[in-house]
Amino acid sequence: MKLALGPLLYYWSREDTLAYYEAAAGWPVDIVYLGETVCSRRHLLRLQDYLGLAEKLVAAGKEVVLSTQTLIESESDLKALRKLVKDGRFLVEANEWGAVRLLAQANQAFVSGPTLNVYNPDTLTLLADMGAKRWVPPVEMPRDMLAAMLASGNHPAGMETELFGYGRLPLAYSARCFTARHYNLQKDDCQFKCLEHPDGLTLRSREGEDFLTLNGIQTQSAKIMNLAHRLDELRSTGVDVLRLSPQFRHMERVVNVFRALLDGDIAPAEATHRLDRIMPGRPCDGYWLGEAGMAYTGMQAQA
Repeated sequence: MKLALGPLLYYWSREDTLAYYEAAAGWPVDIVYLGETVCSRRHLLRLQDYLGLAEKLVAAGKEVVLSTQTLIESESDLKALRKLVKDGRFLVEANEWGAVRLLAQANQAFVSGPTLNVYNPDTLTLLADMGAKRWVPPVEMPRDMLAAMLASGNHPAGMETELFGYGRLPLAYSARCFTARHYNLQKDDCQFKCLEHPDGLTLRSREGEDFLTLNGIQTQSAKIMNLAHRLDELRSTGVDVLRLSPQFRHMERVVNVFRALLDGDIAPAEATHRLDRIMPGRPCDGYWLGEAGMAYTGMQAQA
């Protein structure tokens, strides 16, 4: 099973972002995703910066994928998407259907991102016919549904499956910016408040429980999806790639734990114990079991 670093979902300073990817070049991951997927106002890094990082990561032996923005809201967003597709040097992750159309027209292979909401083999076959070589199921897809899709006779031959296995779950996108609203600011005058929350802004219930995470126009889970303890299930289901979503601190340690787990150097119980100490929130695995997303059964359900 391959290990992938998903696209950076948060807004970090230019210096922190460049340092992160410079370090990632030496981490034991197979695939690195680059690009802004959440908000077009986050422009401390431009396409040329990402292309420069891509070249360095390829030289370090990584497969590089350029991720597209999820919500296209303006002509400038569309122009940026066209420039990304036109470059053509690197595999692209399509996170909305306009990107799929442009990539298919350019006869370019691509990765089908989780926000395309693929829930059945027919849609997956359609994407394969349009050029998809790998797909990422929606984060809420349960184990049994994924297993049924991969076991179906309609599953496209050679199509890789990449599963979101660690990180805060991206749940929804909106034309409104919730982080700006928190500060009583307009979206177009947000003062880039996301920079002050490198792991998102936690939203708590009236009872004081962490409920959601605000990340600009994106709503995430407050808890951290962690499927390290379910490695055997992932393999038996047919998952080819495990995606780790970046966090601001200790990401190298997270990667090393998962690498040791996939290589058989540590057991799932030990991996879970190590991750519990460095994740920026409490764990969850409910969606994988077809339960409430915030639920967590952990190792107790393995029996």
